[in-house]
Amino acid sequence: MVAVHTFLVLTAGFAAVVMTVLALRGLLLLLAPSLAGVEDRPGLSYTVVNLGSSFLAGAAGGYGTAWYAASNPLVHVLALGLVVLLLAALSALQGRGQQPIWYLLAQVAVSPLGVLAGGLVRLRVLGIL
Repeated sequence: MVAVHTFLVLTAGFAAVVMTVLALRGLLLLLAPSLAGVEDRPGLSYTVVNLGSSFLAGAAGGYGTAWYAASNPLVHVLALGLVVLLLAALSALQGRGQQPIWYLLAQVAVSPLGVLAGGLVRLRVLGIL
């Protein structure tokens, strides 16, 4: 039963990351369509907004994961961070040659850091930290 709960917690956390990314992307398309355009080389404003939204999405997922975890919220947050890190690395490998390497590395690092930050915020709210 614990394994099922862990699976559901991680699935909910990952769903929170995905839904937040989609919501922020839709908001960006609505408020600044020129910024959201697909370019070969992203401009500075696009880079900042994209990395910032990736961090916020990761934080939402980390917070939600720590919220839903009945026991060991930090372990669940770290597991989600690892899953997000692996998926971001696979995404960066697919984007090789299309984006600058520093941008790909930043994207790989930002989302898992957001997951950890969101989880730590929730632990702080709970009084664990």
